Amino acid sequence: MDNHKIYGLIGYPLVHSFSRNYFNRKFEAEGIDAEYLNFEIDDIGHLMEVLSEYPQLAGLNVTIPYKEQVKPYLDEIDDDAAQIGAVNVIKIIHDGNDLKLKGFNSDVVGFCDSLKPLLLPTHTKALVLGTGGAAKAVAHGLRSLGIEPHFVSRRKSAETFTYEELTRAIIAEHTVIVNTTPLGMYPHMDECPDIPYRVLSKNHICYDLIYNPDETLFLKNAREQGAVTKNGLEMLLLQAFKSYEIWNN
Repeated sequence: MDNHKIYGLIGYPLVHSFSRNYFNRKFEAEGIDAEYLNFEIDDIGHLMEVLSEYPQLAGLNVTIPYKEQVKPYLDEIDDDAAQIGAVNVIKIIHDGNDLKLKGFNSDVVGFCDSLKPLLLPTHTKALVLGTGGAAKAVAHGLRSLGIEPHFVSRRKSAETFTYEELTRAIIAEHTVIVNTTPLGMYPHMDECPDIPYRVLSKNHICYDLIYNPDETLFLKNAREQGAVTKNGLEMLLLQAFKSYEIWNN
């Protein structure tokens, strides 16, 4: 049993367990002596208890609301994650009795690789709905693809539009729109970000990080206006591949 590894996900709440199902199926199919657990913690301070309770932990994924809050607990953060300001993968390095935690961000790779096939030269500006850790990763990814991101938030600041400010002209200029908020996620499937959907067109790509349900109200409204739509499932898969690579590299 010495080689038995544990991986897991920290977040709150953890109603969706895509990662757990995905990794446990992978371990079983490939004969890997490992398991993946969900650690639903209501305070990031409980991370230390999880680490002491599970000494075989080799890696963690981090989801809402801890992608930014986890940073002070890490010994090291890789350059990309440091620039983004958000971590969604932790590699746990065991050195005798010492533990070293290193933070990474695999959201960027997952997002870019899944968006790239949809992009045209006309896609030069984007609206990123939300301002949390996932929004920061998406904005970083968009910049790397040569697209200028602008955040949209309920609260006004120098760097953001508010939803009320989204005019027809702003929507027409920003032909990539990415939802990074939890609005529309199961079980709240009748919710969606408050943007003027009627002014979307076939020139738009609307991308939702949510994958449950398959088609959120945000994506349905966009599709009905002729926009190209994509949910977050492929991003999640690509991000999971990258996580495993980081843990075992």
